[in-house]
Amino acid sequence: MRTEDLLAAIATGLWRWDSVSGAVTYDAEAARLVGLPAEAVTLPEAAARACFHPADWLEVKAIVQLAVAEGTLAEARLRIVDEKGTVLRTVRTRSRPIARGGSDDGYYLLGTLQEVPDPLPGTSAGGLPITGDWRRNREAFLLDAGRALAEAMSTAEVLRVAAGLSMPGFSPDGLAVFGIEGERISVIGHHGPRAGTDRPLHDIALSTDHPAAEVVRTGRAVYLPTPEEYRGRFPAAWSPGRPRKRRSWAFLPLIVAGRTIGAWMAGFAHPVSFSPDERSVLTTIARMLAQALSRTALQETERELADGLQRSMLPASKPDIPGLTVAARYVPTGGGLQVGGDWYDVIGLPSGRTALVIGDVQGHDVHAAGIMGQLRIAVRAYASEGHHPDAVLSRASRFLAGLAEPEGPDGRSDPRFATCLYMEVDPVAGTLDIARAGHPDPAVRLADGTMMLRPTAGGLPLGIDPDTDYPTTRVVLEPGETLLMCTDGLIETGGHDLETGWDRIRRVFEPPVVQAAGPGGLDSDDLEVLADSLVQAVHGPPSHHTTGPLADRREDDIALLLIRREAEVCLVGPGSAPVRRTAVTVAQAEPERIAGARQQLRDMLHDWADPDQVESAVLMLSEMVTNVLVHTDGDALLVAEVSGRHGSRRLRLDVADGSDELPHRRRPGELASSGRGLLLMELLADNWGVDPRGDGKCIWYELYEATPEDGA
Repeated sequence: MRTEDLLAAIATGLWRWDSVSGAVTYDAEAARLVGLPAEAVTLPEAAARACFHPADWLEVKAIVQLAVAEGTLAEARLRIVDEKGTVLRTVRTRSRPIARGGSDDGYYLLGTLQEVPDPLPGTSAGGLPITGDWRRNREAFLLDAGRALAEAMSTAEVLRVAAGLSMPGFSPDGLAVFGIEGERISVIGHHGPRAGTDRPLHDIALSTDHPAAEVVRTGRAVYLPTPEEYRGRFPAAWSPGRPRKRRSWAFLPLIVAGRTIGAWMAGFAHPVSFSPDERSVLTTIARMLAQALSRTALQETERELADGLQRSMLPASKPDIPGLTVAARYVPTGGGLQVGGDWYDVIGLPSGRTALVIGDVQGHDVHAAGIMGQLRIAVRAYASEGHHPDAVLSRASRFLAGLAEPEGPDGRSDPRFATCLYMEVDPVAGTLDIARAGHPDPAVRLADGTMMLRPTAGGLPLGIDPDTDYPTTRVVLEPGETLLMCTDGLIETGGHDLETGWDRIRRVFEPPVVQAAGPGGLDSDDLEVLADSLVQAVHGPPSHHTTGPLADRREDDIALLLIRREAEVCLVGPGSAPVRRTAVTVAQAEPERIAGARQQLRDMLHDWADPDQVESAVLMLSEMVTNVLVHTDGDALLVAEVSGRHGSRRLRLDVADGSDELPHRRRPGELASSGRGLLLMELLADNWGVDPRGDGKCIWYELYEATPEDGA
């Protein structure tokens, strides 16, 4: 006996649903159970859905989706209803999803249908109307549809949401949205099959005899429950030469604030009578769709305006600096028009050098963007005149302080200040002359991957005191090193302060594995990848898992510049490691910079094997620099260098000054507060010495890396 005959003998039917085409196939017994003639049949999804109670259909869809996701069996009960909505019987279905030939594009749902003798709770055997259930289901559907349309952020998303709406009991199989352009209307989005003359016209005049044109002209909906009514009312739009697959149509106006902005067409492959309840659902959907389209169109216009404004204030093309690779990013993160005061610029100088500028005007609104545009032009003008970095910032500060501030709604002016980091680059020598106005210091990734902050001298933010001086700091960028300039948005976004923000950047800026092929690290193409990684770590999805100790705020814009000096050809043998080097000048008038020098050394030795050796190195640095400031009249120049391979490296630290007087051993008393510097050098350093020079002297020490056990 065949399986079909055996199942028919026990009143069990077979059915199959194709998730891609939506076709539902019943065998003879299954067709009888759902109220159709007892013969095998294949129906579109909409026609098959009409046989079931709407509430049960939505419930079983959720059960099927869960079974598809988990690969389990789906089992549910369904009430079979007639055209009047009367419950005929209750059936039980058990089905299993099967992939379509191993593809992830869809699946078949194979199952059985069997009548259940007992009715579901809440229903009667006599078959009562289900109008109340239908209306409750309609309300739930409208809530879900309203939420989905409200969350759509673009016109394309609104159209996708509209195409996916599954209305209770009479879902359309085709949708089209018409927009108005002058005296013509055109289709701005459509979904569903477009066979024959059902294909919507893409450009028609408002005077055309077409349902969509009449809806736009009159602002009233047009319901066409049968093809005959369509042909009778709109003969010009009806094309008899091609058969239509749809049986009913609804054209509704899209109205916002009393103004018709377009029309919405819903086509049905099965006959729909458009009862008052059904018209109510369609009208409500049309109103929500009109509001969503109007909102997203306004947002897209604002975004386009903001993008154009911001692009006009940033460099037009990627800078090309011989010997250097540059990558830049600007990310507006505030609300509203998403424009702000952050900017960067690359300026060619008369000397043949290049200036890199990054700045941040207070605020992230249109006013801040306007001030930023004026300030950027002023800085570019001063730089193009050939002024040095300190003079450029001094003039920019006076310019910003002298700007006439417009009065606000309360009659008060709204003065703004700006932070700025200006850098003049000599790519041949690798020198960077930096002037800083209240801006975060730059960070450098050394050739071996270690990130270090480069403390630089600076002054007040621009616009606060017109007479502020901005001292210049010279930094040498060695071959293979990368420098990062950024605004505080990159550091503090996500509730971070300066310390925790730089720690988060360090985890991205430093490569996970030190490159062993010599200086240079990553190739030039990876600088763009590094820029994207920094932005994603701070403002992308991963940033929500790395928030800081403060309130998680994301209103500040982000601007960053990365420059890498191209690595020279490495002549050392294989297996060698790049040298880690830093230099710091401590002036007589700036003894507080000793703390920054100590932090620089700790950053250099962050992966040193023995922490006690690190503390010894920091202690000797303090003694050497302090000795220069106390016993000479000049500044102290500190140069630290780490060379060798990990585990057997050497630290050499030199402190030079302009005095010819050599240090000498002293015999301090028990209560003396000084005179023990050389004793500490003898106890803690592996090697040390003093080298006289023509213009002064240099005191130095060396430490050789050892594990804590070796040190003990």
